[in-house]
Amino acid sequence: MIQRKLVIGTGVEKCNVKILVLNAGSSSQKSRLYEAGDSLPDVAPSPLWEADADWGQHQGTTTLKVKNNHGATLEEELHTDSRPEVITQMLETLWSGKTRVIAQASDIDVVGHRIVHGGQEYEQSTLVTVGVKDAIARLAEIAPQHNPANLEGIEAIERILPSVPQVAVFDTAFHRRMPLPNVVYPGPYAWFEQGIRRYGFHGISYQYCMQRAAQILGRDVHSMRIIACHLGNGCSAAAIQQGHSIDTTMGFTPLEGLMMGSRSGSVDPGILFYLQRQKGQSAEDLDTILNKASGLKGISGTSDMRQVLQNMREGDFRARLAFEMFVHRLRFYMGAMLATLRGVDVFIFAGGIGENSP
Repeated sequence: MIQRKLVIGTGVEKCNVKILVLNAGSSSQKSRLYEAGDSLPDVAPSPLWEADADWGQHQGTTTLKVKNNHGATLEEELHTDSRPEVITQMLETLWSGKTRVIAQASDIDVVGHRIVHGGQEYEQSTLVTVGVKDAIARLAEIAPQHNPANLEGIEAIERILPSVPQVAVFDTAFHRRMPLPNVVYPGPYAWFEQGIRRYGFHGISYQYCMQRAAQILGRDVHSMRIIACHLGNGCSAAAIQQGHSIDTTMGFTPLEGLMMGSRSGSVDPGILFYLQRQKGQSAEDLDTILNKASGLKGISGTSDMRQVLQNMREGDFRARLAFEMFVHRLRFYMGAMLATLRGVDVFIFAGGIGENSP
């Protein structure tokens, strides 16, 4: 929730605040600037400025697309895939060039960040402090493709806007009410006592989509059984009942569940023991394979669904196999969510694939 009035560090109370939002994905960086008045709208307002960076297609380069609410647009190829550099160049278009919407960087009042893994420590949004940054860094061990990227965004803002407050919003928080049988792994109970449990991810997306679907349908959100699928470079599905998550496909890390862009999703753990013992592969090797060389990329050669579809249309066998595997795994886990809910009222599709690839 955005407070109706925000007290800035100078002690000045403002009724209209400019809120910069950064969403660091595993292959993208999305940023939006919003202005909020003294009352919260029922529907998310249109942004004053929006910028998307995508480095999923060509290594070493980043496609940057920017537009503002006056219709000005900018599209360019940046010769870097360094997230701090991309964020810096992206944010400069806020106050310079044809897409500018503010006079200077200090016009921004607060910055919000999507943080993928909040562990057991964080169940709600919180102001970023040294302690919060340390926790995000520590949890990078179990969200290696995301928490470091989220932290880079926070540190980039600290360099550019050192006096502006920052807020961390955690993907895991939406799933914290899942029933215990859906949370505890069937290993030794000591795992659970050590914090090894199913956390779930994409919670910010699911919470928004759930609320927006209820608005569109004119339904009470607590009356709907929802199967929501967030499909992008990272993919998951969730069963939502009475306004909160009761099951989801991702678990202790964002690696479990559906087939993804470069992540495998769930595989037989015995495969990993085999590769260690018979093929001499290390834990680091297996981590790289499962997170960066599997999924669509591992089967077809590319992690980008747009390219998979193009290659499939051109007759590429492995592209077709990757696509059919992706659909099979999605259908499989949607069936699991259906069984958990014992019925469904609404299906929701979100994310780059969910929104753009019927």
